[in-house]
Amino acid sequence: MSDDDDIILADLNDEDLVAQMFDDLYDGMKEEIEEGVNILIERGWEPYKVLTEALVGGMTIVGADFRDGILFVPEVLLAANAMKGGMAILKPLLAETGAPTIGKMVIGTVKGDIHDIGKNLVGMMMEGAGFEVIDLGINNAVDGYIEALEKEKADILGMSALLTTTMPYMKVVIDTLVEKGMREDYIVLVGGAPLNEEFGRAIGADAYCRDAAVAVETAKTWMARKHNRASAG
Repeated sequence: MSDDDDIILADLNDEDLVAQMFDDLYDGMKEEIEEGVNILIERGWEPYKVLTEALVGGMTIVGADFRDGILFVPEVLLAANAMKGGMAILKPLLAETGAPTIGKMVIGTVKGDIHDIGKNLVGMMMEGAGFEVIDLGINNAVDGYIEALEKEKADILGMSALLTTTMPYMKVVIDTLVEKGMREDYIVLVGGAPLNEEFGRAIGADAYCRDAAVAVETAKTWMARKHNRASAG
C-alpha cells in the first residue's frame, strides 16, 4: 500500500493523471476519482473531455474485464460507484455547456419483480459509457415505462427481470408500444438471469443483453444505426 500513499495526484501531468485515474477507477477509489476530476477541471479541461477521456476511458477497461471474467460484480459495482462520484461533479457542468450525450435510456425492473442488482449495474455502466440514464427502479407497470419514455424523449428502453414469472410482462410492455404506434421510436433492450436470445426475439425486443458490458456495446451499436438512419432519412 505504501506506493499508493506516495502518489500526489496534483503533481502528475495530465497524461499520468488520467492513467492513474484509470487505475483508481478500476480499484473503485471514489475519493481519488473525485479529486482527479476536480484537478482536471481546474486545469481547464472541458467537462465533456474529462467524462470521455478519464471516466469513460477507465470504465471501458472495467467493462472489458467484466465481460472476460477477470472482474466480478462486486468489483464492477465499486468501480461504478467511483465513477458516480466523478459524474456528480461533472453533471451540473455538462448541463451548463450543453455537452452531447450518446443517447438517453429509461431503465427499470418489470412489474412484480423487485430484483435490481443487474439493472443497477447496467445503469451505472451505461452512464459510464456516456449515456444519460433515467432509472425507474423496481416493479414497473407498462404505464410507468411509457410515461417516462415520452417525458424524457428517450432513445432506449431497458427492462430487466430475474423471475420466470415476471418475464412475460416484458411482452405486455412491448405489445402496448406496438398498439400505441410507438414501437419504432425506441430501441428495446431486455436482460436478466432467466432470459435468453430466443426469448428476446419471441417478445419482439431489439436485443437481449446477457450482462452489463454487452448492454453497453449493444446500446452503442443500435444508437449508431439510429443516427445513420436519421441522417440518411
